[in-house]
Amino acid sequence: MPAETPRFRSVLDRFAGYKPGRTTYAPDGRSFKLSSNESPFGPLPSVLDVIATAAGEVNRYPDNGAAALIAAIAARFAVPQEHVAVGCGSVGVAQQLLAAAAEPGAQVLYAWRSFEAYPVLADLSGAESVRVPLRAETHDLAAMADAITEHTRLVFICNPNNPTGTVVRRAELAEFLRRVPPDCLVVLDEAYREYVRDPAVPDGLSLYRDQPNLAVLRTFSKAYGLAGLRVGFMVAQEPIVAAARMTMLPFSVNHVAQAAAIASLAAEPELLERVDAVVGERARVRAALLGDGWTVPPTEANFVWLRLGRDTADFAAECEAAGVSIRPFGAEGARVSIGDPEANEAFLAVAKAYPRRH
Repeated sequence: MPAETPRFRSVLDRFAGYKPGRTTYAPDGRSFKLSSNESPFGPLPSVLDVIATAAGEVNRYPDNGAAALIAAIAARFAVPQEHVAVGCGSVGVAQQLLAAAAEPGAQVLYAWRSFEAYPVLADLSGAESVRVPLRAETHDLAAMADAITEHTRLVFICNPNNPTGTVVRRAELAEFLRRVPPDCLVVLDEAYREYVRDPAVPDGLSLYRDQPNLAVLRTFSKAYGLAGLRVGFMVAQEPIVAAARMTMLPFSVNHVAQAAAIASLAAEPELLERVDAVVGERARVRAALLGDGWTVPPTEANFVWLRLGRDTADFAAECEAAGVSIRPFGAEGARVSIGDPEANEAFLAVAKAYPRRH
């Protein structure tokens, strides 16, 4: 008779957990991690000083309400404090929203391919995922609006989209929001907002006041360089914020993370100079790829997308052999983060030498 084991949810029988980007090494020891959309820059000295001070205080619990952080975010973006919620990265806030809105029998709608955490979070919430295929590598908002039913509780729009870097623009987003029923929550995931240079891409914070069912997600992980500390936030009207605060895991934004995020907001002008440097490298990398014959969609994020099809795994292996880790997605393509110039050159050397067969 087989030994009895604890019973778990049936969803785990078909569950594929989130897989983070890999780190790889070439035979000569070189390693260039371009698989996780991280900032290539470490924290600023002023932020490091704050982190060091806060580290000496970790014997105490953090402020569960993150009052000082919420006040700093509200002041920076000129929104009421009652319109701000925080979480363990923007993905943590997304999980809080799903915990509040999703349940068995409900549907969660998103484009595919998009951020790979969406299906993970939707499955764990008990809701049914409804995936609408991308069109020309970006969200097909008309098709997404058509797919909304009376069971749709939440819609994710990732803008810029991860992993393709493509964007939806103001007019098409406004038309989509007009078609969404008022009892359906729209989550505009703007994790890469600071890298956007296209003036036609709307800033979600300019939209949410007139849209009671819109929540805007932001993060300190990318442009602010705090990926290892996990701080995200949401701006939305009070009923949505109240629900997200209610479902937040206690103390999930730790003391060091709160202090570092506040310090990063204070140092924002210097940090955004680094963002400009990444945007400059983004343009250089894409131009080099186009010059070598690659097809690379315009990107407003800190990465580029290569539609490789059946060559995806082979290309990723070639990169890995050179010590460059990228993010392959099955037989679809690969996402390559923008790193420092040395890392970008190592990647471009592989791309230039690769025999494109598709």
